[in-house]
Amino acid sequence: MNDSVPTIANALPRKPVTVPRFFSAKAEGRKLAVLTAYDALTAQLFESAGVDALLVGDTVGVIVQGHDTTLPVTVDQMVYHTAAVVRGRDAGGGRALVIADLPFLSYQTGIADAVRNAGRMLKETGCGAVKLEGGGSDHAETIAAIVTAGVPVMAHIGLKPQSVHVVGGHRVQRDTEALVADAVGAEAAGAFAIVLELMHGDAAKAVTEAVGIPTIGIGAGPHCDGQVLVGADMLGMNPGFAPKFLKRYADLAGVMTEAASAYCDEVRDGRYPTAEHTHG
Repeated sequence: MNDSVPTIANALPRKPVTVPRFFSAKAEGRKLAVLTAYDALTAQLFESAGVDALLVGDTVGVIVQGHDTTLPVTVDQMVYHTAAVVRGRDAGGGRALVIADLPFLSYQTGIADAVRNAGRMLKETGCGAVKLEGGGSDHAETIAAIVTAGVPVMAHIGLKPQSVHVVGGHRVQRDTEALVADAVGAEAAGAFAIVLELMHGDAAKAVTEAVGIPTIGIGAGPHCDGQVLVGADMLGMNPGFAPKFLKRYADLAGVMTEAASAYCDEVRDGRYPTAEHTHG
C-alpha cells in the first residue's frame, strides 16, 4: 500500500451513510467520526477526508457570526448553511450523512412548530436528519412527533448550550442516573442517535451501555460510539479556545496568519503580482 494515500480504518464502507447505516455502526462495533461544517468548501474537504457525518451545528452563531452563544441563530440561517454543506458534501463524493441543528426556539414553542421547522430543514436543504437539544426528560413528545412526520432525529443530552443561561455556564454533567434516563427516553421516543456533551466519562460510559443507539461524544470521553468536534476547533483556527477535551490536529490559525502577513508584505513591496501572475 502507498503510505502517502490516507486510509479510512474502522470507518463505514464507502457507501452513502444513511440514517439506518449510521445507526447500525454501533452493533457492528464501528466508531463514528463526525465534524461540524457550515460552508460548502469545508464540507467538501471533510467529505473527501472520509467523515461519516457532517453536523451543521448552531455553533455557526459563534464560529461564523461571532456571537457569544448559539442563541441568536435563526431557522433561515440554518437552512442557508445546511444547504451549502449538502452541496459541498455532494461535490466531495456524497457519502457523509448531513445533520442539521434545530436552533433555539424552533422546537421549544410547540410540537407543530417543531415538526414544521424540522420538515423545512429536509425539504429545503437536502440534509438527512435534524438534531435538537434534549432527550426523554424534556422533549420525548417532540422527538416522537418529528420522527412520526418522517424526519430522523438525533437527540442531545448532557450540557445543552441553548440552555446556557439556565445552567449558568459550561459545566461538566455528572448525574449518571438522570443522564441515563434522559438517553433511554430519547431512544424510546424514536431518536436514532444521541450527542453526549461535556459529561463525566463514567456517566457517558453508562449512557452508552444503556442504549441501543449510537452515542456521539464531545467532551464525554472514549466510551462513546463516536465523536464530534467543531471543525474550526479541530483545525486549530481558534487558539483562544482550549477545553480539556479538545485535540488540535492542525494549527491553521498560525498558517493562515503567516500566509496573510506574507501576502500583505508582498503587495506593499510590489513583489506581487509579477509577470507570472499577469495576463499577457
